[in-house]
Amino acid sequence: HANSQFIAQGIKMSNHKKELDVLHRNNVTVLDASGPVLLYAHGFGCNQTMWDRITPAFLGTHKQVLFDYVGSGKSDLSAFDPLRYSSLNGYAQDVLDVCDSLGLSNGVTFVGHSVSCNVGILASILRPELFDRLILVGPNPCFINDPPNYFGGFEKEDLEGLLELMEQNYIGWANYLAPVVSAQGESGAVTAELSDSFCSTDPMTMKVFARTTFFSDNRADLSKVTRPCLIIQHQTDTLAPLSVGKFVHDHLADSHLKVLDVQGHCAHMSAPALVIDAIREYIGKLN
Repeated sequence: HANSQFIAQGIKMSNHKKELDVLHRNNVTVLDASGPVLLYAHGFGCNQTMWDRITPAFLGTHKQVLFDYVGSGKSDLSAFDPLRYSSLNGYAQDVLDVCDSLGLSNGVTFVGHSVSCNVGILASILRPELFDRLILVGPNPCFINDPPNYFGGFEKEDLEGLLELMEQNYIGWANYLAPVVSAQGESGAVTAELSDSFCSTDPMTMKVFARTTFFSDNRADLSKVTRPCLIIQHQTDTLAPLSVGKFVHDHLADSHLKVLDVQGHCAHMSAPALVIDAIREYIGKLN
């Protein structure tokens, strides 16, 4: 009996260590301890601070959870496994690990940007009971054009070229991509923030994340989603054209498409008030 108690105690301790490990590994931040949960997931080359213009609006009403994917932001780089993160399922597992380590088992509203929209979709398919709904900012299930019926925004050769530039001149790549993503030109505030984020991320992990982001095709996963979704689409967006937002809306059974009059791929940074309003309106409708 004492032995089984000892084993149970050991399991409890090892689970607690695992929780602490994930909280450290993914640099998890929790704002407010009560209220419905908003879980924010950042895009490629970014980190949790990209949500800093959104989170103040929900202080006091929601428990807000932010994290960095392994290999991004202030996550534990030593935990990066190139094999795990060569698939978006590896990133989806990060999301599930974070929820498990915080003891979240249902009622989570997932707020994802860009590639994280695909990650959230995969996580919700794996564990539908965990999520209340998904809020997808600038989703693109497949960045590569697949004519005649799908235009993701890029030719495969263009993306190969982008990854080649990354190999040869990482800083040059970051300085090229940031204004494309922000649509603000080279001197814009969001451009500077993106460029800093790209440049401060470990190039080895970024190359893996880039390939996983730009060469994944999650179009077939859309029909498997059972949770309600809000799609926040930018009016003019090189990385996720308007036609892609409409495609996602057509293929997600329970979805609402909100097109914001915003240029670029980062409305949560460039037009936060519009994103806050869209989230509030959507959450209000469902409650």
